[in-house]
Amino acid sequence: MTGSQGTARTVARRTVVAAAGGAGLAVALTACGDQGGSAGSVSDKPAGQSGGSTGGSGGGGSVVARTTEIPEGGGKVVGDVVITQPRAGEFKAFSSKCTHQGCAVKDVADGVITCPCHNSAFDASDGSVKAGPATSPLPPAEITVEGDAITLA
Repeated sequence: MTGSQGTARTVARRTVVAAAGGAGLAVALTACGDQGGSAGSVSDKPAGQSGGSTGGSGGGGSVVARTTEIPEGGGKVVGDVVITQPRAGEFKAFSSKCTHQGCAVKDVADGVITCPCHNSAFDASDGSVKAGPATSPLPPAEITVEGDAITLA
């Protein structure tokens, strides 16, 4: 209609969906916010000691696993990380996302982390590639082991 003072604005569905997705991502990132740790470092401390390289007051995160749940030579996928025990009392953590195409790794046995999508295999002690198609190691994650409690640092 001519002579109308207001201007109608049409918002594309794509814009609404993108805004909603962005808001959801912001909430997720806030919930998983930086706790002062340096990404990429793994605690090499034996059970019963704090790990990490950040200094200060320690992890403070919630317990994600118990040492008794992580078999020697094996491991357990917990959310976005896979926690392993390559040798008795030594606990490591890595991203659970395969570096080939981003599938979640599933099995950890006999010192090997396996991705079910294309059978990439990673060393449970350092995350290095043992068999492709992945060509990059699993990125390390920082954990703290105190007593039998394993927390993300």
